[in-house]
Amino acid sequence: MKSAAITSNPSLNSAQKQPWKLAFVFCFLVLLCDGADIGILAFTLSSLKQEFGLTNVQAGALGSWSLFGMAIGGFFGGWACDRFGRVRVIVIATALFSVLSGFSGFAQSYEHFVALRFTACLGLGSLYIATNTLMSEMVPTKHRTTVLAMLMTGFTLGSLVITSLSAWIIPSYGWRTLYLLTFIPIILAVLMYFLVSEPQSWKESRALKLSGAKNSLQKPENPYKAIFENPKHRIMFILWSMSSGLLLFGYFGVSNWLPSYLETELGIKFKEMAIYMAGTYLTMMFAKLVAGIVADKIGRKIVFAFGTMGTALFIPVLVYMHTPENIGWLMITFGFLYGIPYAINATYLTESFPTAIRGTAIGGAFNIGRLGSVIAPVAIGYMAMQNSIGAGLLLMAGAYFLCGLIPTLFIKEQQYDPQKA
Repeated sequence: MKSAAITSNPSLNSAQKQPWKLAFVFCFLVLLCDGADIGILAFTLSSLKQEFGLTNVQAGALGSWSLFGMAIGGFFGGWACDRFGRVRVIVIATALFSVLSGFSGFAQSYEHFVALRFTACLGLGSLYIATNTLMSEMVPTKHRTTVLAMLMTGFTLGSLVITSLSAWIIPSYGWRTLYLLTFIPIILAVLMYFLVSEPQSWKESRALKLSGAKNSLQKPENPYKAIFENPKHRIMFILWSMSSGLLLFGYFGVSNWLPSYLETELGIKFKEMAIYMAGTYLTMMFAKLVAGIVADKIGRKIVFAFGTMGTALFIPVLVYMHTPENIGWLMITFGFLYGIPYAINATYLTESFPTAIRGTAIGGAFNIGRLGSVIAPVAIGYMAMQNSIGAGLLLMAGAYFLCGLIPTLFIKEQQYDPQKA
């Protein structure tokens, strides 16, 4: 890294001088594959239970192992983003999950599948942090939430794609064929490596850290030390860890079990269930776009609170007030509320920390939260054995409400500009 980067013309830092649109296309496609790969477990869960003779708790544990792998990957991925670059992490993580998730289609036992799934999720866990950090540092503040919300529709589109593919492939070709398709994203990793550069603010921040270490004859400061020694950063880190844990507890608990809830407890046939889920995902995409635009106009906090608390209040409606006639409309309404928090979370979180520690801070906070959410799929599995899946979904409602309450009361929005080193 040349020291000239430190004194570069500030005008070169503008989003207009950076290839953010190309980066957006690759990040969108990567998150599409990420969303599809995460969603693939929910739609193959019944098949896996039948093939390997699993109990509800074992089936729920598959989701928990996935979350655990994603949490570990997210910790290292956030740190690696600050150390080696955002683009490099995206490339390596994409290649890792693509290869290992593809090989999951050849698993011959429950233990074999768990090992492959856990390792693949090490890569999946890095992508949310790396893609949102990369784009937040390339897009100007007045459009940031809108663009990042558009980016997160890629994740939801991936869920929609896997829903459609599942309805077509599983009944005719079996669950293994679905996993073999996940070899495809490795093409994206290769192309992104050659076509997308690191953001200017990261280059300058990295140059400043290396220059300071060289002048003082010391190694660059440990980013976690920088977080916890600064009272403001420490408080933000703790608050976001708590809020992220509750958000992910609710999100992954619902996403892992909602298809099974519709199919087993509401008696909806697989293909019809897939149609309901597809409608839900389409509504989520629309909700994310609307939420992003509105958040850039009126603020991140109020929209985030509306989405999280609205989801919390609507889950009991979905569980207790559904009928064969209204379930479709309830799912569409739920999808709208359910999609809003993920449209806002990335921008709100990335603007809470400075560039030098951003990857580590959001990777650490988000994935401490992800570790806390590991028990969500198992918790619903346990409640399904004791009571019902619907009862487990009510637990997720409480998590969503608290998730929105913490930022509303304690976290100020737009604390740092991600385009500044």
